[in-house]
Amino acid sequence: MTQAWTATGAARALRDGTATSVGLTKAALAAADEADRRLGIYLARFDERALEAAERADEELARGIDRGPLHGIPIGVKDTIAAADGPTTGQSLVLDPAWGAGRDATVVARLRAGGAVVTGKTTAMEFGCGLPDAAKPFPFPRNPWQPELWAGGSSSGTASGVAAGTFLAGLGSDTGGSIRMPAAFCGVSGLMPTFGRVPEAGCLPLGYSLDRVGPLARSARDCSAVLSVIADVPYTEPRFDGDLSGMRVGVVREHHFPEDGDPALPEAFDTAVSVLAGLGATPVDVTLPYWWELIASMFVTATSEGLAFHGADLPRRWDDYFTASRGLLAMGALVSGAEYVQAQRVRRVAQEAVDALFGEVDVIVCPTASVGAPPFGDLANAAGHQDNAGLFAKIYTPYWNPLANPVLAVPMGFTASGLPLSMQIAGPVWGEAAVLGVGDAYQRRTGWHSRVPVPARTDARHDGRPRPPEREDPAVTARVRTLLDAARLPADEREIAGLSASYAATRPVVDGLFDIPAARHARPVLTRHVPDPEVSA
Repeated sequence: MTQAWTATGAARALRDGTATSVGLTKAALAAADEADRRLGIYLARFDERALEAAERADEELARGIDRGPLHGIPIGVKDTIAAADGPTTGQSLVLDPAWGAGRDATVVARLRAGGAVVTGKTTAMEFGCGLPDAAKPFPFPRNPWQPELWAGGSSSGTASGVAAGTFLAGLGSDTGGSIRMPAAFCGVSGLMPTFGRVPEAGCLPLGYSLDRVGPLARSARDCSAVLSVIADVPYTEPRFDGDLSGMRVGVVREHHFPEDGDPALPEAFDTAVSVLAGLGATPVDVTLPYWWELIASMFVTATSEGLAFHGADLPRRWDDYFTASRGLLAMGALVSGAEYVQAQRVRRVAQEAVDALFGEVDVIVCPTASVGAPPFGDLANAAGHQDNAGLFAKIYTPYWNPLANPVLAVPMGFTASGLPLSMQIAGPVWGEAAVLGVGDAYQRRTGWHSRVPVPARTDARHDGRPRPPEREDPAVTARVRTLLDAARLPADEREIAGLSASYAATRPVVDGLFDIPAARHARPVLTRHVPDPEVSA
């Protein structure tokens, strides 16, 4: 597309007669013709049906029928979300083809009812977890700023597609950062809504008590428009007047600025905070409570709930799963039932502490990651599994998933080599209006979100040398082997070594979940639901 449309800008153009839905859709399809082969955005395209939907939208708008802010807007849908136009694969050889066949997920049905033009199913990581795998027969999602780099996961194709102009907004899902991480690496905006705000019916689960469906788009205002259409719990958009007077913005620095982070990050973040202050907000330094404990809770919960869903297929079809996906799911076999329950108790205590923090500030800001998009070779360890001790330790999305709070990721400048950087804006439970209002005010003043991908000046490449084998502790390896055998998971020796190293690395933080005095007598809850003030008022 020759113009970096926003979804809301295109909606205005449709209504003032300076654009048509057919024109927008044809431009999006032409952009896909050019970009999809390079970037692996789509798993399936619905060109013919999309053009038919665009024609209907133009006819309806011409007759004065206005279905809302997405009427006539091209939108992509992550392939973990069912759409009647084509199969849902979860980017996996394992999923039963009958799953979701011929039906729309609730969120997709709402998009269609709102007049949106569904252009196709976008690529993802397998079942919403793991890493890309070139050995499997699926498109390989790449970063629009530099195709040799990762787009982030797991909503890779949705983020890449928005950045490349192949649709104006899209749906993703977020269990440990799968909306916000690709939004950060691709230079777009992405919202993880309050848990329970958006229905998940018709969406493949990864972690039942963590998963959230939400929008990716060029701007915060675009994300707001999508949320207003797909939300279960009614959502009232903010004023979008750019005025932050009287708002208290919590500023988080601890844990987010490692020595090996990108050198451009500190100045980019300080500048972003200064912009918010210039709009009338008052910055307040804050510390996030239970940092390591919540990250451990996310790990315990996601792997346990993930293995529960895949427990029947994983032993029988081990080799059909992507290497990194099966490695992550297999970690669920290394977690005890008591540890899972304790993680839920910690989540309750941490939610109460974070709720109290939002009594002192209106929103909280922090970097989404301390690096830009990485080369593919930096993603996995020697076993081919996700390298949680390396790259993924520099991504700061997982803290928020065990909580119920909404979090928005917005572009915040560029790395020293020209790759997008990103800022998270978190709000209180049901506080999307505050989060999106701050995001919109920031984007009115900065414009980072309107930048279109150009080749980044990066020489970042994995050197191609094999990763050294993990250092083995015979006692740990024996324990891991016993647990895998009990779960009937046929990992080979290389994978057992990788799982053993991950098990040893996570033991201290998982064991530490039992050392929190406040959680000793807490009742376990999957997540904390509170009445929506917009409903109860």
